[in-house]
Amino acid sequence: MASVALFILSVLAHLVVLHSAEYSEAEPSKHCPGHFCSDIAGNISFPFKSPGDPPECGLFTVDCSEPDRPKIQLKEGGYWHEFQGSLFSPSISINDRDLADRLEKDRCDDGVFDDLSLPSASPIVEVPLFTHDLTLFKCNTTLDKNSYPQLNYGCGNANHTYYTASFSSSLTNPPPPGCATIQVPIVPSPSQPITLSSLTAEFSLEVEARKCYQCRERKGECLVEYGNYKCAAREKGDKQVKLKLGLVGAASVIVVLVVVCCFFWKKRIQKHQIVEALLRSYGPLQVQRHSYSEVKKMTNSFKEKLGQGGYGAVYKGKLKDGRLVAVKVLTKLKGDGEEFMNEVAAISRTSHVNIVSLLGYCFEGSKRALIYEFMPNGSLEKFIFDASTPKNDHHHLGWETLDQISLGIARGLEYLHRGCNTRILHFDIKPHNILLSENFTPKISDFGLAKICNRNESIVSMLGARGTAGYIAPEVFSRNFGKVSHKSDVYSYGMMLSEMVGGRRNIDTEAENTSEIYFPHWIYKRLELDEEIGLQSVTNEEDKVRARKMIIVSLWCIQTDPSNRPAIKEVIDMLEGSVDSLQIPPKPYLSSPPKSPVDSSTTLVSIQ
Repeated sequence: MASVALFILSVLAHLVVLHSAEYSEAEPSKHCPGHFCSDIAGNISFPFKSPGDPPECGLFTVDCSEPDRPKIQLKEGGYWHEFQGSLFSPSISINDRDLADRLEKDRCDDGVFDDLSLPSASPIVEVPLFTHDLTLFKCNTTLDKNSYPQLNYGCGNANHTYYTASFSSSLTNPPPPGCATIQVPIVPSPSQPITLSSLTAEFSLEVEARKCYQCRERKGECLVEYGNYKCAAREKGDKQVKLKLGLVGAASVIVVLVVVCCFFWKKRIQKHQIVEALLRSYGPLQVQRHSYSEVKKMTNSFKEKLGQGGYGAVYKGKLKDGRLVAVKVLTKLKGDGEEFMNEVAAISRTSHVNIVSLLGYCFEGSKRALIYEFMPNGSLEKFIFDASTPKNDHHHLGWETLDQISLGIARGLEYLHRGCNTRILHFDIKPHNILLSENFTPKISDFGLAKICNRNESIVSMLGARGTAGYIAPEVFSRNFGKVSHKSDVYSYGMMLSEMVGGRRNIDTEAENTSEIYFPHWIYKRLELDEEIGLQSVTNEEDKVRARKMIIVSLWCIQTDPSNRPAIKEVIDMLEGSVDSLQIPPKPYLSSPPKSPVDSSTTLVSIQ
């Protein structure tokens, strides 16, 4: 049996070699051959080009004259920015030391703003998708504050006056007379207003040349023509006809060999092909694929374990550039691997401060792993359900931090629902899937059950229920309650928010009083009777206001009827607004289904 398998593999390898040789002969010479930049940055190819390349070869010029300090020109004729990372990565890190020095000297100089300004989007690439950016209004004169109350004075010089507008402000469109708008990157602070002091020379550039993928699959060449995209097709001729005839014959032989292979390795091959098919169906992924040997090397042979779950284990690792990572090695897979690839496809489309970054993945035979950015503080779950702390006194993070965490999670969900090129519904929002950075910035993780939709698609069609019991919206497990939509994530968020407030799980079977078993009902009764909330960790009036606001918002989010729940943007407005403006919602009359050995864990279902 083994000898037959080896014979089949050798024949397949021989066919692949012949196929590759004939195919390379049929390919034309490239108009833009590409160049090697450095060991870190890699090769330069569309939408990037070298200084000597023709204009049609790309949008951004890369200068590699200093291999240790490669630079990128974000605008033609503009400033050269120093960057870090591979040109094949979807996110390029700009870390410009020269520009940082100029910012330190004078943040109101016209030249600094011109050099710092970000490139605009084009028909060819989507650029940029910055985590944080600030709109500046560059005006020839001083504006009347009464006419433009949403603008704040930034600074001024002999030539121009600059005004800023924060994220929540209503931006004027078009800009005031005599003014132009420019986008600049910032580093915001949760406790400080956004001002010109937030300007930074360190930011991420997101580049995604989607239209170029199909062109490359046809072995064409991506070019720029009159500001738009052009695919230069390869040459046709006798060699191409010969190639097609050869491929038909090779395909016939491969079909016979595959049938023989399936006789011996049916199960293994089927599962492998399903995942590879999912890989192709999602299109070119924006994260790097690693071999299993590379995963072992970055984790030092899985030396330091960070955690264990039903899916497998998480290990601490380090990339070649020194960045720490968390490597999730999957040992217990559901179905044929749809959950694994669903997570890779969903999270690779995202770039947001409140979404965990997927840096790579491994799919090699039966080996599967996901490589994430390292979160020093682990998951939110251990901070609110820590059994070592007294009951109802888990808020050692402090109410101000909990308030910022709840707001950050909501902003991450809003990005998934509205900020991406596609709408992503998570379907498994819970404390275990919220990771905390060194400064307790929350990041949504675990996209194994996520559903990728069109941006204009409000209702989701799927079979069965998905999620974790205790957080699943009623309409997900029974369509009698309404349609499944982005409001289902809002419900899960509300259930999690009430657990953050109570410092306990919503369903507490060990509660002494039966009326306290289901926390949302218990807390609603307290609000309805205008009684003290009675949370021991509330020590001052500010904490009391924060806790009351989070409770009211959570009760709005877990309304049984999806139409009565707020969209996540409205949730953010409520959390940022005054508690006096919030009304107590109707009492939610149904909780998520009770836990059982069958449905207490995350369950993947097929999607229509």
